[in-house]
Amino acid sequence: MQRVSIIIPTLNEATCLERTLRQLSILNPPAWEVLVVDGGSQDETVAIPYGIAALHTLSAATRVISSSTAGRSVQMNLGAETATGDILCFLHADTLVPDDMVAVIQKTLSDAKISGGFISLMAGAQQTRWGFSLHNYLKTYYAPLLFRPHLFVKGLRLLFGDQVIFCRRTDFWECGGFDAALPIMEEADLCLKLVRRGRLKLVNRVVESSDRRVAHWGEVKATAIYLAIGFLWGFGVPAKYLKLFYEDIR
Repeated sequence: MQRVSIIIPTLNEATCLERTLRQLSILNPPAWEVLVVDGGSQDETVAIPYGIAALHTLSAATRVISSSTAGRSVQMNLGAETATGDILCFLHADTLVPDDMVAVIQKTLSDAKISGGFISLMAGAQQTRWGFSLHNYLKTYYAPLLFRPHLFVKGLRLLFGDQVIFCRRTDFWECGGFDAALPIMEEADLCLKLVRRGRLKLVNRVVESSDRRVAHWGEVKATAIYLAIGFLWGFGVPAKYLKLFYEDIR
């Protein structure tokens, strides 16, 4: 059976990383390894994996890797370079996954020409963001259909970080991995490259991602920002400009 390496880029994620790692500790079957790639956190992020390891019998080897440069693309590439599994799974620190995630990924990739991701349900302590979750689901399909129709028919689906993207390690490196120069939309760029290796599949299973950005911005502002970034990206606006709209929220 193919081994799954889970890669988590972090930067000041102490408020949510422990919950995510606890969830990963009960995966059945377990992941081959969990790599927390930290970009220089100033909080307790890097101590959390060691604390959990001391209190629990983890189902996978968990390691903390320090990146000399902060940035999701750089950190995820570093994790991919370090990983020893056959499959790479990129997970955000604020996203919770089903306990059979590894089996779902392995079954999905039993097709030799496929990569994939999950349906993201956005939720917080106070509510579930059903409208945003529905839009994110539809965006997986309508964005490539609108902006890259020639690739849509070949199997392009635009998957984003909170959808827990996974692919074979060989496919990841043969298409060049994440573009380290991109401060945003790096996952969409990876999808554009992965489709050259085969189609992308949105798995009919749910992962739960934090609504902290929507809670901070408010629904109206968040909707406007997400739509603006998506359409501007579709029309070719550089990612460095788009990043100006997308502040980091912790």
